[in-house]
Amino acid sequence: MTNMPTHNDALTDRLSRYREIKITVTGRKSGRAISIPVWFVWEDDTLYLLPVQGSDTQWYKNVLNNPIIRVDARGTEAEFKIVPVTEPKPVSSVVEKFRAKYGSDVKKYYSKFDVAVVARPQQSRS
Repeated sequence: MTNMPTHNDALTDRLSRYREIKITVTGRKSGRAISIPVWFVWEDDTLYLLPVQGSDTQWYKNVLNNPIIRVDARGTEAEFKIVPVTEPKPVSSVVEKFRAKYGSDVKKYYSKFDVAVVARPQQSRS
């Protein structure tokens, strides 16, 4: 287990216990902050996201334009930098992480599995 900075302890605790978080992305056309509740997997200090409609999902299109998202885990917030995942094997790996956490609901709610997102906390600079 890696040691995270103290200010991230509350975030790590909440991400390890909850099933849903809110992400805030910057609209690619409007430039406005847009908040969306999403499912996620938190593993090894990495946040995995799966857009519900794959590459057609609006928040995914927005993060391609601006790769910084804000994550709110019930009042504990942090900025994350995202990396889009488009290769089939790594996308399948993220889908499997979601199936392990959410079970058959993944197939029920997600319509397209062509992309995923890997996000890591932004390091604060003193």
